[in-house]
Amino acid sequence: MVRLLTGIRRRLKRMFDRIRNERMKQNVLQAIPFWIGSLLTGLVAVAYAIMFSYAEKGAEWMMHKASWSLFIATPVCFLFAWWLVKKYAPFARGSGIPQVIAAIELSTPKDEKKINRLLNLKVIWVKIVSSLVMAFGGGVVGREGPTIQIAGSIFRTINQWLPAWWPKISRRNMIMTGAAAGLAAAFNTPLGGLVFAVEELTRTHISYFRTALFTGVILAGLTAQALLGPYLYLGYPDVSHLSGWIFAGVLLTALIAGLGGSALCRVILRVMNIVGRWKVTKKIIYIIACALAIALISFVWGSSMVGSGKEIMTQTLFTNNKHVEWYVPFLRMLGSLLSFTTGGAGGVFAPALAAGASVGSVLSGWLHCTPADANILILAGMVAFLTGVTRTPFTSAILVLEMTDRHNVIFHLMLAGMVAYLVSMLVDKRSFYDHLKHRFIHEAGLEPALQPQPETPPANPSSATSTNKPDNH
Repeated sequence: MVRLLTGIRRRLKRMFDRIRNERMKQNVLQAIPFWIGSLLTGLVAVAYAIMFSYAEKGAEWMMHKASWSLFIATPVCFLFAWWLVKKYAPFARGSGIPQVIAAIELSTPKDEKKINRLLNLKVIWVKIVSSLVMAFGGGVVGREGPTIQIAGSIFRTINQWLPAWWPKISRRNMIMTGAAAGLAAAFNTPLGGLVFAVEELTRTHISYFRTALFTGVILAGLTAQALLGPYLYLGYPDVSHLSGWIFAGVLLTALIAGLGGSALCRVILRVMNIVGRWKVTKKIIYIIACALAIALISFVWGSSMVGSGKEIMTQTLFTNNKHVEWYVPFLRMLGSLLSFTTGGAGGVFAPALAAGASVGSVLSGWLHCTPADANILILAGMVAFLTGVTRTPFTSAILVLEMTDRHNVIFHLMLAGMVAYLVSMLVDKRSFYDHLKHRFIHEAGLEPALQPQPETPPANPSSATSTNKPDNH
């Protein structure tokens, strides 16, 4: 294998050495790693999405055909998902977004080997298998966060495999582009991927790597669309003929959903702190108890209370059954708490959207809304709850906008995101991902090496490379 790779690298070098225009040669060589990473991200994201769908269908089949089996299957699945992560890739647990953010912050030469614990090939397969097992067991988890860590690992690995003669490419920019491409491919939301990179991942000026970022998101999204078609994650809900008072309903929904999202994260973090101090035997008992609780919720209240929650979103948005019972948001939040704290792999993006949709649905029933008004409250709840978790109001609004293609309500969604952001700050000044990022940095023993690195813009602001920044190799 090593000999084969060496031979390929030599042939590539001879081929590119024939290019006489040095500037064109450098630009092409700089772009190729991003192209390859984006194509691979799109392919892996599609395959992962298909497998995740089958895993959820398997769980749904058990719930409908032999619901009693969940009391056996769910504990076994949760334990296996936890063991797989603990045994082979401890930093593959949970969502994956905090690991990517930590890797971006730590993209310096002296942290090179330590970052490999957060993003590597082993993380990819452990993340996929563990989250699929969680989904098959009825866990309230999503695939979007895991897709972001998977994509970051793909781009990171490609960057490591570049030969010594290749133009140096910023590791930080490779990881950020991979994460944005992963989100775009997972949700089929290219604008959401771009905004997510700027609002959550970089928090720097986009001109430093805009060409690479746009290219990565576009190629990953096109690859996913080429295989799955130009689909919408949800569809086209009716939001026409809205009432004049609906902004008041949006404000109320955003207030409650934003507080709910941030409060849920606060509870999850506290439970994780407690469970993290336990010995293995006590942790196993806790995992089994959580799994049995998930099985009981499914057995009593049905399949819509577990899983990623897409069923609730589609039911409330696209059927006449728009108003769920008051306890549904609490069950969805409880399911996320029980699933996320067990230590397996799985994201919170989709479960957060489902919990927010249920909040909007409950309020629309209490306010006796028309179908169109109910839909806007459901969408506002999705944006607000996700904002409460991530503290990224614009990313949340753009994601929901692209999932539904309802551009006429963009101001309603942005209002919901901003209100949720403000009220969530009352619960906790830092986001869920920020807390988890510092947790992973602490567990990896990276604090001593963590020093703020100044970002020096390259000579060409649209370039993805930098020859004078400290995070290059």
